[in-house]
Amino acid sequence: MPHPQAKVHRMSELIEPIGAVTFSEIPNEGFLALGMRNYWDGYFAGRAAPLGLAPAEVVHAVFYNFADGEVARHIPWVWGKTTPQEAIAVRERGSTAALRQRIGPLADTPDLRRVTDLAYRAAVSAPTEGRPLYAGLRALAVPAEPVARLWHTATLLREHRGDGHNAALLAHGIGGTEAHVLMALSLGMRAEEFGRVHHLPEAQLAAVVDGLRARGLVTADGGFTDVGRTTRERIEALTDELAASAYDVLSADELDELIAGLEPIAAAVRAAGD
Repeated sequence: MPHPQAKVHRMSELIEPIGAVTFSEIPNEGFLALGMRNYWDGYFAGRAAPLGLAPAEVVHAVFYNFADGEVARHIPWVWGKTTPQEAIAVRERGSTAALRQRIGPLADTPDLRRVTDLAYRAAVSAPTEGRPLYAGLRALAVPAEPVARLWHTATLLREHRGDGHNAALLAHGIGGTEAHVLMALSLGMRAEEFGRVHHLPEAQLAAVVDGLRARGLVTADGGFTDVGRTTRERIEALTDELAASAYDVLSADELDELIAGLEPIAAAVRAAGD
C-alpha cells in the first residue's frame, strides 16, 4: 500500500532543513577558501559537482529555475579554481560541520544512527530515471561518519524530490524564472524582493509577472488568482506523488519511526538557523 501523501510531504519538510545546511556560512567559507569569488560560485560548484564537468547549458537545464545566463556566470569559471571531486569533498566537510554545530548533542546519539539507517534505505531505493541530479548523487561514495551520512542521505532525498518538482513544473507549463516569481508570491513577497531573482533587471521581472498575469495565474496587484492558487496546489501535490517512490521500501511503522526520529533533528537545525 502506498504511504499517505501527507506523510510523504511531512518528510520533505523534515529533510529540507537538514539538507539545506549546505547553503549556510560554514560550507560557504570552505568554498571561499578555494578562491570562489562569492556565495553563488560555491553554490554552483558544490551543487553541480555530481554532474562532473557539465557545461553551463546542462547545469541550467538540470537546475531548471534560474534565469537565463545565471549559471553561465559561474560555470565553467569555478572549474578553473577547483575540481568537481574537490568541490564534493569541501561541500561534504562544510555541510557536516554545519549540521553537527546545529544539532549539538543529538549528533552523538544512537537514535541518529537508527534514523539515518531508515532514511538511507529510502534514499537509495528510488528509481533514477528522469532524475539527473539525484542520479549524480547516487553515484557518489557514501560517507561513513554518522552526521555526514545523515546530511548526504537528506541531500539525496531532497534532490530526488527536486528533480520531481522540476518535472511537475514543466508539466504545468511553468518556466524557471516563473517558478521563482510564484514562490515569492506564495511567501507574500514581490518578485523584486525575492533573493533568487531580485538582482534581475526590473523590466525582465516585470515581463515574467506580466506573462503570469496574461495566463490568469496572477492578479493585477501581484497576488494569486484562484486558477493560480489551484495550479500551485496541483504542482505541490504532483511533487509529493513523484517523491513517494523513495519511501515504498519502508513499512508504515518504519516511516512513522523515521518521521518521529527526524522531527527533533529538523527542529534543532531550524532553531539554530534562526
